[in-house]
Amino acid sequence: MDNATSGFNATPQAARLHIAIYGRRNVGKSSLINALTGQQVSLVADVPGTTTDPVRRAMELHPIGPCLLIDTAGFDDEGVVGSLRNRRTREVLAHTDLALLVLDGPARPDDKAWLDLLRQQETPTVVVLNRVDTMPDSDGIAAQIRTQLGIAPVLASATAGVGIDDVRRAIVQAAPQAAAERSITADSVKPGDSVLLVMPQDRQAPKGRLILPQVQTIRDLLDNQCVVTCCTPGQMEHALATLGQPPALIITDSQVFEQVHRLKPAQSRLTSFSILMAAWKGDLEVMVEGAKALDRLTPQSRVLIAEACTHAPLSEDIGREKIPAMLRKRVGKELKVDVVAGRDFPADLTAYDLVIHCGACMFNRRYMLSRISQARQQGVPITNYGVAIAHLKGILQSIHNS
Repeated sequence: MDNATSGFNATPQAARLHIAIYGRRNVGKSSLINALTGQQVSLVADVPGTTTDPVRRAMELHPIGPCLLIDTAGFDDEGVVGSLRNRRTREVLAHTDLALLVLDGPARPDDKAWLDLLRQQETPTVVVLNRVDTMPDSDGIAAQIRTQLGIAPVLASATAGVGIDDVRRAIVQAAPQAAAERSITADSVKPGDSVLLVMPQDRQAPKGRLILPQVQTIRDLLDNQCVVTCCTPGQMEHALATLGQPPALIITDSQVFEQVHRLKPAQSRLTSFSILMAAWKGDLEVMVEGAKALDRLTPQSRVLIAEACTHAPLSEDIGREKIPAMLRKRVGKELKVDVVAGRDFPADLTAYDLVIHCGACMFNRRYMLSRISQARQQGVPITNYGVAIAHLKGILQSIHNS
């Protein structure tokens, strides 16, 4: 079993570079993804429309590192079912860090339309001319595509194994910085810093393991040569006494901000996992600005709470229970709060006075930024769990400026 898919060695999908493969039906998208991965990941057939829902496959691509390849349905699919497949393909656009646009001949109008969509989103794109082993004049067709699209295609044949290394090299050259290469804490620490992590192990904590943001933060701190100490809120005073001198930084779960803020040494800076995620996965400044909308809420307001992961809600769930309770205590019990999970994010946000998003540990940065952009374009403030809780507790400014 390889490192891309095995247990504790697996890099989370959200931290991988998302590479999506687009093209018309039956141009060889699935064959190309199989050739790139060296495995039979996607079903291949001569019948147009074989790929329906997006197919995802994790892999390592040197020197980029962990990637997620996404095989999509043909964007020229027709009929009622075809329109549903097209919608699924369009949804992938928001997640795409890098796109492969596959052609098997001169570009058609819908190829150009999709390339325009990718350019509008500033998505790096590699054009691949597939099946060149069956083309008498592949160089001439490539020249025609370059004129049509303004991009010189990479010549390949997925089934014959021709040009696959050239496609990989083109991906490496076009790839933006992968999320896995970005540091969660580098702006907050320096090598040798002592960092205390305060992590409640309550009913929401998965039995026998830590939640993903905690794991990612610990690993990032170790990569940044920090000395890491972990404790529960009840052991915080003992942990501080054991350290001997105040830690440079304390990172806590947002739910115990107030308690940790009260106990922290004056010399120690304070933040939360959620706030770190806001900066790593999105735009912290937008989230801080969005939190000001909390002061403008009235009993007639409507708030949307968005969770990245889908899980069976437990009692005392932070998004479904604790934050709504905080808001209603402050604003009034009539306040309307809606909750969405996973990819169920409304296209129209204008009915809401505020969006409060989770830390988005399950999303890649590209997708989280697309949600932030959507809210801003529609004039709806957006913040996240940690920023919202810190604002409600009156400690956001001291945390954000530390």
